[in-house]
Amino acid sequence: MKKILFVCHGNICRSPMAEFVLKDMVKDRDDIYVASAATSTEEIGNGVHPGTAGLLKRKGISMAGKRAVQLKRSDYDEYDYIIGMDDWNIRNILRITGGDPERKVHKLLEFAGEYRDIDDPWYTHDFETTYRDVLKGCENLLKEL
Repeated sequence: MKKILFVCHGNICRSPMAEFVLKDMVKDRDDIYVASAATSTEEIGNGVHPGTAGLLKRKGISMAGKRAVQLKRSDYDEYDYIIGMDDWNIRNILRITGGDPERKVHKLLEFAGEYRDIDDPWYTHDFETTYRDVLKGCENLLKEL
């Protein structure tokens, strides 16, 4: 089984969006496990941002019960892929996990051949653009898997 952990700053916008988009794509498979986490502590225990939840609800994707959790050092051993949304997330992932000796840490759009960040809709308020980037990254990640 391949285990994938999506990571963003607060675990309320981009990483849960990626988690549930990919879960929806692989809902009929039992060989892929998907979760998400935050690099910060400020949103721990909070639900998904209403902009993300509303957009995915319109797409028919449920995020029921999701609460923000923080990335732990032990997650590095547990997951095959730890996928950040931007350069800042990658730096914080590496700080928390103590490095990336097994080359598990990636930015999501790397799988689509792009090395740019996925913008944080917390700041941009543009959840549609974030969704399109997340979808592109997840579709190409799935091809790799």
